[in-house]
Amino acid sequence: MKTALVLLGYLSCVQSLVRVPLIRLPSVRGRLRAADQLNEFLREHQPDVFSRRYAQCYPAAQHYLRLGGRSVERLYNFMDAQFFGQISLGKPEQNFTVVFDTGSTDLWVPSSYCVSQACAMHHKFKAFESSTYAHDGRVFGIHYGSGHLLGVMAREQLKVGSLTVQNQVFGEAVYEPGFTFVLAQFDGVMGLGFPPLAEELGSPVFDSMIAQGLLDQPVFSFYLKNNVSGFGGELLFGGVDESRFVSPINWAPVTQKGYWQIRLDTVRVQGALSFCYRSAQGCQAIVDTGTSLIGGPARDILLLQQFIGATPSAVGEYLLDCVRISSLPVVSFLINNVEYSLTGEQYVRREVLNNKEICFSGFQSIDVPSPAGPVWILGDVFLSQFYSIYDRGHDRVGLAHLSGRSQISV
Repeated sequence: MKTALVLLGYLSCVQSLVRVPLIRLPSVRGRLRAADQLNEFLREHQPDVFSRRYAQCYPAAQHYLRLGGRSVERLYNFMDAQFFGQISLGKPEQNFTVVFDTGSTDLWVPSSYCVSQACAMHHKFKAFESSTYAHDGRVFGIHYGSGHLLGVMAREQLKVGSLTVQNQVFGEAVYEPGFTFVLAQFDGVMGLGFPPLAEELGSPVFDSMIAQGLLDQPVFSFYLKNNVSGFGGELLFGGVDESRFVSPINWAPVTQKGYWQIRLDTVRVQGALSFCYRSAQGCQAIVDTGTSLIGGPARDILLLQQFIGATPSAVGEYLLDCVRISSLPVVSFLINNVEYSLTGEQYVRREVLNNKEICFSGFQSIDVPSPAGPVWILGDVFLSQFYSIYDRGHDRVGLAHLSGRSQISV
Protein backbone atom coordinates (compact mmCIF):
# COMPACT_ATOMS: atom_id res chain seq x y z
CA MET A 1 0.00 0.00 0.00
CA LYS A 2 2.81 2.38 0.86
CA THR A 3 4.43 1.81 -2.54
CA ALA A 4 1.10 2.42 -4.25
CA LEU A 5 0.60 5.70 -2.38
CA VAL A 6 4.06 6.91 -3.34
CA LEU A 7 3.43 5.96 -6.94
CA LEU A 8 0.15 7.85 -6.95
CA GLY A 9 1.99 10.87 -5.63
CA TYR A 10 4.40 10.77 -8.53
CA LEU A 11 1.57 10.38 -11.04
CA SER A 12 -0.73 13.04 -9.61
CA CYS A 13 0.81 15.76 -11.76
CA VAL A 14 1.34 13.69 -14.87
CA GLN A 15 0.66 16.68 -17.12
CA SER A 16 3.83 18.33 -15.82
CA LEU A 17 6.11 15.46 -16.80
CA VAL A 18 8.88 16.68 -19.06
CA ARG A 19 9.55 14.26 -21.89
CA VAL A 20 12.85 14.08 -23.73
CA PRO A 21 12.75 11.76 -26.76
CA LEU A 22 15.75 9.49 -27.21
CA ILE A 23 17.11 8.26 -30.49
CA ARG A 24 19.01 5.05 -31.09
CA LEU A 25 21.83 5.14 -33.63
CA PRO A 26 24.56 2.69 -34.67
CA SER A 27 27.51 2.62 -32.27
CA VAL A 28 31.05 3.65 -33.15
CA ARG A 29 32.07 0.00 -32.96
CA GLY A 30 29.24 -1.05 -35.29
CA ARG A 31 30.04 1.66 -37.82
CA LEU A 32 33.72 0.70 -37.86
CA ARG A 33 32.87 -2.95 -38.26
CA ALA A 34 30.44 -2.24 -41.13
CA ALA A 35 33.20 -0.30 -42.88
CA ASP A 36 35.66 -3.16 -42.24
CA GLN A 37 37.86 -0.75 -40.24
CA LEU A 38 37.46 -2.04 -36.67
CA ASN A 39 40.64 -4.12 -36.56
CA GLU A 40 42.69 -1.31 -38.09
CA PHE A 41 41.19 1.23 -35.70
CA LEU A 42 41.92 -0.83 -32.59
CA ARG A 43 45.41 -1.71 -33.76
CA GLU A 44 46.22 1.97 -34.31
CA HIS A 45 44.39 3.63 -31.43
CA GLN A 46 44.29 0.93 -28.75
CA PRO A 47 47.19 -1.41 -29.53
CA ASP A 48 47.46 -2.64 -25.94
CA VAL A 49 43.90 -3.97 -26.07
CA PHE A 50 44.20 -5.30 -29.60
CA SER A 51 47.30 -7.30 -28.70
CA ARG A 52 45.47 -9.16 -25.91
CA ARG A 53 43.58 -11.64 -28.02
CA TYR A 54 41.62 -13.07 -25.12
CA ALA A 55 40.89 -9.74 -23.47
CA GLN A 56 37.35 -9.17 -22.27
CA CYS A 57 35.17 -6.58 -23.92
CA TYR A 58 36.76 -3.43 -22.65
CA PRO A 59 35.55 0.06 -21.85
CA ALA A 60 36.59 2.54 -24.52
CA ALA A 61 37.64 5.20 -22.06
CA GLN A 62 37.97 5.77 -18.36
CA HIS A 63 37.46 8.68 -16.01
CA TYR A 64 39.25 8.72 -12.65
CA LEU A 65 38.16 10.92 -9.77
CA ARG A 66 38.12 11.05 -6.01
CA LEU A 67 34.95 10.37 -4.08
CA GLY A 68 34.93 10.73 -0.31
CA GLY A 69 38.72 10.64 -0.18
CA ARG A 70 38.91 7.45 -2.23
CA SER A 71 40.03 6.85 -5.78
CA VAL A 72 37.11 5.85 -7.95
CA GLU A 73 37.23 4.70 -11.54
CA ARG A 74 34.63 6.06 -13.94
CA LEU A 75 33.93 3.76 -16.86
CA TYR A 76 32.60 5.07 -20.14
CA ASN A 77 31.87 2.89 -23.14
CA PHE A 78 31.60 5.39 -25.97
CA MET A 79 32.50 2.71 -28.53
CA ASP A 80 29.10 1.13 -27.90
CA ALA A 81 26.93 4.13 -26.94
CA GLN A 82 23.67 4.19 -28.90
CA PHE A 83 21.05 6.18 -26.95
CA PHE A 84 21.10 9.96 -27.37
CA GLY A 85 18.88 12.99 -26.84
CA GLN A 86 18.90 16.72 -27.52
CA ILE A 87 19.49 19.75 -25.32
CA SER A 88 20.08 23.40 -26.12
CA LEU A 89 22.29 26.07 -24.58
CA GLY A 90 22.17 29.83 -24.89
CA LYS A 91 19.86 32.45 -26.34
CA PRO A 92 19.18 32.02 -29.19
CA GLU A 93 19.27 28.25 -28.64
CA GLN A 94 22.21 26.18 -29.81
CA ASN A 95 21.33 22.49 -30.10
CA PHE A 96 23.52 19.56 -29.04
CA THR A 97 23.10 15.80 -29.04
CA VAL A 98 24.20 14.31 -25.72
CA VAL A 99 24.43 11.06 -23.82
CA PHE A 100 22.17 11.28 -20.75
CA ASP A 101 24.49 9.52 -18.33
CA THR A 102 23.45 8.38 -14.84
CA GLY A 103 27.06 7.31 -14.24
CA SER A 104 28.53 10.82 -14.29
CA THR A 105 27.44 14.27 -13.18
CA ASP A 106 29.04 16.94 -15.38
CA LEU A 107 27.55 18.63 -18.44
CA TRP A 108 29.96 19.40 -21.25
CA VAL A 109 29.82 20.17 -24.96
CA PRO A 110 32.53 21.16 -27.48
CA SER A 111 33.61 24.79 -27.55
CA SER A 112 34.01 26.83 -30.71
CA TYR A 113 37.61 27.33 -29.53
CA CYS A 114 38.30 23.59 -29.39
CA VAL A 115 41.46 22.55 -31.25
CA SER A 116 40.77 18.80 -31.46
CA GLN A 117 39.76 16.93 -34.58
CA ALA A 118 36.77 15.55 -32.69
CA CYS A 119 35.34 19.02 -32.19
CA ALA A 120 35.52 19.73 -35.91
CA MET A 121 33.12 16.83 -36.46
CA HIS A 122 30.47 18.03 -34.00
CA HIS A 123 28.32 20.98 -33.04
CA LYS A 124 30.35 23.55 -31.10
CA PHE A 125 29.09 26.06 -28.56
CA LYS A 126 29.58 29.67 -29.70
CA ALA A 127 29.62 31.80 -26.56
CA PHE A 128 29.84 35.04 -28.54
CA GLU A 129 26.43 34.37 -30.14
CA SER A 130 24.53 34.01 -26.84
CA SER A 131 23.06 36.91 -24.87
CA THR A 132 22.75 34.81 -21.69
CA TYR A 133 26.33 33.53 -21.55
CA ALA A 134 28.40 34.14 -18.41
CA HIS A 135 32.11 33.31 -18.44
CA ASP A 136 33.38 31.51 -15.33
CA GLY A 137 37.10 31.30 -15.95
CA ARG A 138 37.82 28.14 -13.99
CA VAL A 139 39.14 25.11 -15.82
CA PHE A 140 38.14 21.46 -15.54
CA GLY A 141 39.61 18.20 -16.70
CA ILE A 142 38.21 14.70 -17.08
CA HIS A 143 40.72 11.90 -17.47
CA TYR A 144 39.97 9.28 -20.10
CA GLY A 145 41.98 6.22 -21.05
CA SER A 146 43.21 8.04 -24.16
CA GLY A 147 44.04 11.32 -22.45
CA HIS A 148 42.49 14.34 -20.76
CA LEU A 149 39.38 16.16 -21.86
CA LEU A 150 40.12 19.77 -20.97
CA GLY A 151 37.87 22.78 -20.88
CA VAL A 152 36.70 25.96 -19.22
CA MET A 153 33.61 26.40 -17.12
CA ALA A 154 30.77 28.80 -17.86
CA ARG A 155 27.14 29.47 -17.00
CA GLU A 156 24.31 29.48 -19.46
CA GLN A 157 20.62 29.04 -20.04
CA LEU A 158 19.93 25.34 -20.61
CA LYS A 159 16.84 23.85 -22.19
CA VAL A 160 16.00 20.17 -21.75
CA GLY A 161 12.65 19.19 -23.24
CA SER A 162 10.24 21.91 -22.14
CA LEU A 163 12.34 22.81 -19.07
CA THR A 164 14.49 25.94 -19.02
CA VAL A 165 17.26 25.95 -16.41
CA GLN A 166 18.79 29.32 -15.66
CA ASN A 167 22.45 30.01 -14.95
CA GLN A 168 23.52 26.40 -15.38
CA VAL A 169 27.18 25.52 -14.88
CA PHE A 170 28.61 23.56 -17.81
CA GLY A 171 31.94 22.82 -19.43
CA GLU A 172 33.16 24.07 -22.79
CA ALA A 173 35.58 21.42 -24.01
CA VAL A 174 38.62 22.93 -25.74
CA TYR A 175 40.47 19.64 -26.13
CA GLU A 176 38.89 16.21 -26.64
CA PRO A 177 41.24 13.21 -26.61
CA GLY A 178 41.09 10.04 -28.63
CA PHE A 179 39.77 9.20 -32.05
CA THR A 180 36.62 7.64 -30.57
CA PHE A 181 35.18 11.13 -30.08
CA VAL A 182 35.71 11.86 -33.78
CA LEU A 183 33.37 9.04 -34.77
CA ALA A 184 30.88 9.42 -31.90
CA GLN A 185 27.35 10.40 -32.90
CA PHE A 186 26.94 12.68 -29.90
CA ASP A 187 28.39 16.09 -29.12
CA GLY A 188 28.69 15.91 -25.34
CA VAL A 189 27.52 14.35 -22.11
CA MET A 190 24.88 15.41 -19.59
CA GLY A 191 25.51 13.65 -16.29
CA LEU A 192 22.64 12.73 -13.98
CA GLY A 193 24.62 11.29 -11.08
CA PHE A 194 25.05 12.69 -7.57
CA PRO A 195 27.07 15.88 -6.90
CA PRO A 196 30.14 14.07 -5.39
CA LEU A 197 30.97 12.79 -8.89
CA ALA A 198 31.25 16.29 -10.37
CA GLU A 199 34.54 17.66 -11.68
CA GLU A 200 32.93 21.02 -12.44
CA LEU A 201 32.27 23.30 -9.48
CA GLY A 202 28.63 24.29 -9.16
CA SER A 203 25.20 22.75 -9.18
CA PRO A 204 24.74 19.76 -11.53
CA VAL A 205 21.82 19.94 -13.96
CA PHE A 206 19.34 17.81 -12.01
CA ASP A 207 20.17 19.61 -8.77
CA SER A 208 19.55 22.92 -10.55
CA MET A 209 16.15 21.69 -11.73
CA ILE A 210 15.24 20.81 -8.15
CA ALA A 211 16.61 24.05 -6.65
CA GLN A 212 14.78 26.20 -9.22
CA GLY A 213 11.46 24.47 -8.51
CA LEU A 214 11.06 23.15 -12.03
CA LEU A 215 9.87 19.66 -11.04
CA ASP A 216 6.88 18.37 -9.10
CA GLN A 217 9.00 15.50 -7.82
CA PRO A 218 12.82 15.12 -7.60
CA VAL A 219 12.60 12.10 -9.88
CA PHE A 220 13.57 11.17 -13.42
CA SER A 221 12.98 7.91 -15.26
CA PHE A 222 14.21 6.09 -18.35
CA TYR A 223 12.40 3.99 -20.90
CA LEU A 224 14.96 2.55 -23.32
CA LYS A 225 13.88 0.65 -26.40
CA ASN A 226 16.50 -1.63 -27.93
CA ASN A 227 14.91 -2.19 -31.33
CA VAL A 228 15.88 -1.89 -34.98
CA SER A 229 14.24 1.49 -35.54
CA GLY A 230 15.74 4.85 -34.65
CA PHE A 231 13.32 5.23 -31.72
CA GLY A 232 15.38 4.91 -28.56
CA GLY A 233 12.76 5.55 -25.91
CA GLU A 234 12.24 8.43 -23.54
CA LEU A 235 13.72 10.24 -20.55
CA LEU A 236 11.17 11.81 -18.18
CA PHE A 237 11.89 14.51 -15.63
CA GLY A 238 9.53 14.97 -12.69
CA GLY A 239 8.03 11.49 -12.38
CA VAL A 240 7.17 8.31 -14.23
CA ASP A 241 4.92 7.17 -17.06
CA GLU A 242 2.75 4.35 -15.72
CA SER A 243 1.75 3.28 -19.24
CA ARG A 244 5.30 2.04 -19.74
CA PHE A 245 5.48 -0.45 -16.87
CA VAL A 246 3.57 -2.88 -14.69
CA SER A 247 3.32 -2.20 -10.95
CA PRO A 248 4.71 -2.69 -8.39
CA ILE A 249 7.93 -0.72 -8.49
CA ASN A 250 10.81 -2.42 -6.71
CA TRP A 251 12.75 0.24 -4.80
CA ALA A 252 16.41 -0.34 -3.93
CA PRO A 253 18.15 2.20 -1.68
CA VAL A 254 21.29 3.92 -2.93
CA THR A 255 24.20 2.51 -0.95
CA GLN A 256 26.65 5.29 -1.76
CA LYS A 257 25.83 8.71 -3.20
CA GLY A 258 27.91 9.32 -6.26
CA TYR A 259 26.82 6.78 -8.79
CA TRP A 260 23.30 5.38 -8.62
CA GLN A 261 24.77 2.45 -6.70
CA ILE A 262 22.60 -0.25 -5.16
CA ARG A 263 23.01 -3.67 -3.61
CA LEU A 264 22.85 -6.65 -5.95
CA ASP A 265 21.83 -9.76 -4.03
CA THR A 266 23.17 -12.24 -6.56
CA VAL A 267 23.66 -13.01 -10.25
CA ARG A 268 22.46 -16.41 -11.46
CA VAL A 269 22.93 -18.33 -14.66
CA GLN A 270 20.16 -20.87 -15.21
CA GLY A 271 20.29 -21.68 -11.50
CA ALA A 272 23.50 -23.65 -11.98
CA LEU A 273 26.04 -20.87 -11.56
CA SER A 274 25.82 -17.90 -9.21
CA PHE A 275 27.92 -14.94 -8.15
CA CYS A 276 27.90 -12.62 -5.11
CA TYR A 277 27.59 -15.63 -2.82
CA ARG A 278 31.03 -14.98 -1.32
CA SER A 279 29.70 -12.22 0.92
CA ALA A 280 26.61 -11.98 3.07
CA GLN A 281 26.39 -8.38 1.86
CA GLY A 282 25.93 -9.46 -1.76
CA CYS A 283 27.47 -7.39 -4.55
CA GLN A 284 27.29 -3.73 -5.43
CA ALA A 285 25.85 -2.59 -8.76
CA ILE A 286 25.88 0.75 -10.56
CA VAL A 287 22.81 1.55 -12.65
CA ASP A 288 24.45 3.30 -15.57
CA THR A 289 22.78 4.62 -18.73
CA GLY A 290 26.22 5.75 -19.95
CA THR A 291 27.43 2.17 -20.36
CA SER A 292 26.02 0.02 -23.11
CA LEU A 293 26.80 -3.50 -21.88
CA ILE A 294 26.49 -5.33 -18.57
CA GLY A 295 29.81 -5.28 -16.76
CA GLY A 296 31.17 -7.32 -13.91
CA PRO A 297 34.42 -8.52 -12.29
CA ALA A 298 36.69 -10.17 -14.86
CA ARG A 299 36.81 -13.52 -13.05
CA ASP A 300 33.02 -13.76 -12.89
CA ILE A 301 32.43 -12.52 -16.43
CA LEU A 302 34.91 -15.01 -17.86
CA LEU A 303 33.03 -17.87 -16.17
CA LEU A 304 29.75 -16.46 -17.42
CA GLN A 305 31.05 -16.22 -21.01
CA GLN A 306 32.22 -19.81 -20.86
CA PHE A 307 28.91 -20.96 -19.42
CA ILE A 308 26.87 -19.38 -22.22
CA GLY A 309 29.31 -20.72 -24.82
CA ALA A 310 30.77 -17.37 -25.95
CA THR A 311 34.21 -17.46 -27.56
CA PRO A 312 36.71 -14.56 -27.65
CA SER A 313 37.51 -12.71 -30.86
CA ALA A 314 40.77 -11.03 -31.82
CA VAL A 315 39.42 -7.62 -30.77
CA GLY A 316 38.25 -8.44 -27.26
CA GLU A 317 34.61 -9.21 -28.00
CA TYR A 318 32.85 -12.48 -27.30
CA LEU A 319 30.99 -14.20 -30.13
CA LEU A 320 28.00 -16.52 -30.01
CA ASP A 321 26.42 -18.82 -32.56
CA CYS A 322 23.26 -16.96 -33.65
CA VAL A 323 21.47 -20.28 -34.19
CA ARG A 324 21.86 -21.10 -30.49
CA ILE A 325 20.35 -17.92 -29.09
CA SER A 326 16.95 -19.41 -28.28
CA SER A 327 18.61 -22.17 -26.25
CA LEU A 328 21.00 -19.96 -24.28
CA PRO A 329 20.68 -19.99 -20.47
CA VAL A 330 18.75 -17.31 -18.63
CA VAL A 331 20.90 -14.83 -16.71
CA SER A 332 19.12 -13.35 -13.66
CA PHE A 333 19.89 -10.43 -11.36
CA LEU A 334 18.35 -10.53 -7.90
CA ILE A 335 17.76 -7.00 -6.56
CA ASN A 336 15.97 -6.41 -3.28
CA ASN A 337 14.63 -9.98 -3.46
CA VAL A 338 13.11 -9.42 -6.92
CA GLU A 339 14.50 -11.38 -9.85
CA TYR A 340 15.20 -9.68 -13.19
CA SER A 341 15.81 -12.31 -15.85
CA LEU A 342 17.36 -11.86 -19.28
CA THR A 343 17.01 -14.44 -22.02
CA GLY A 344 19.58 -14.97 -24.74
CA GLU A 345 17.48 -12.84 -27.08
CA GLN A 346 17.80 -9.99 -24.59
CA TYR A 347 21.49 -10.13 -23.67
CA VAL A 348 22.88 -10.95 -27.12
CA ARG A 349 23.72 -8.06 -29.48
CA ARG A 350 23.07 -8.69 -33.17
CA GLU A 351 24.76 -6.96 -36.09
CA VAL A 352 24.64 -7.56 -39.83
CA LEU A 353 27.93 -7.48 -41.72
CA ASN A 354 28.07 -8.20 -45.45
CA ASN A 355 24.56 -9.66 -45.30
CA LYS A 356 25.63 -12.03 -42.54
CA GLU A 357 24.33 -11.81 -38.99
CA ILE A 358 26.91 -11.73 -36.20
CA CYS A 359 26.01 -12.21 -32.54
CA PHE A 360 27.95 -10.81 -29.59
CA SER A 361 27.69 -11.35 -25.86
CA GLY A 362 26.25 -8.39 -23.99
CA PHE A 363 28.60 -8.93 -21.03
CA GLN A 364 32.00 -7.32 -20.48
CA SER A 365 34.60 -7.40 -17.74
CA ILE A 366 35.05 -4.21 -15.72
CA ASP A 367 37.46 -4.46 -12.83
CA VAL A 368 37.01 -1.54 -10.47
CA PRO A 369 39.73 -1.73 -7.81
CA SER A 370 39.06 -1.89 -4.08
CA PRO A 371 37.71 -0.16 -2.05
CA ALA A 372 35.20 1.08 -4.65
CA GLY A 373 35.04 -2.31 -6.35
CA PRO A 374 34.31 -4.91 -7.25
CA VAL A 375 31.01 -3.79 -8.73
CA TRP A 376 28.63 -4.84 -11.46
CA ILE A 377 27.54 -2.28 -14.06
CA LEU A 378 23.93 -2.53 -15.21
CA GLY A 379 24.14 -0.80 -18.57
CA ASP A 380 21.72 -0.47 -21.45
CA VAL A 381 21.58 -4.20 -22.23
CA PHE A 382 19.89 -4.56 -18.84
CA LEU A 383 18.04 -1.22 -18.71
CA SER A 384 16.39 -1.64 -22.12
CA GLN A 385 14.41 -4.57 -20.64
CA PHE A 386 13.02 -2.69 -17.62
CA TYR A 387 11.68 0.70 -16.64
CA SER A 388 14.15 2.49 -14.35
CA ILE A 389 13.38 5.32 -11.92
CA TYR A 390 15.89 7.55 -10.12
CA ASP A 391 14.54 9.18 -6.96
CA ARG A 392 16.69 11.88 -5.37
CA GLY A 393 14.02 12.66 -2.77
CA HIS A 394 14.48 9.25 -1.17
CA ASP A 395 17.90 8.31 -2.64
CA ARG A 396 16.71 5.11 -4.29
CA VAL A 397 16.42 3.39 -7.64
CA GLY A 398 13.16 1.88 -8.82
CA LEU A 399 12.82 -0.95 -11.34
CA ALA A 400 9.66 -2.27 -12.91
CA HIS A 401 8.81 -4.73 -15.65
CA LEU A 402 7.75 -3.18 -18.93
CA SER A 403 4.10 -3.31 -19.86
CA GLY A 404 2.91 -5.20 -22.90
CA ARG A 405 2.08 -1.88 -24.49
CA SER A 406 5.68 -0.71 -24.08
CA GLN A 407 7.03 -3.94 -25.48
CA ILE A 408 5.31 -3.33 -28.81
CA SER A 409 5.33 0.45 -29.02
CA VAL A 410 7.76 2.29 -31.26
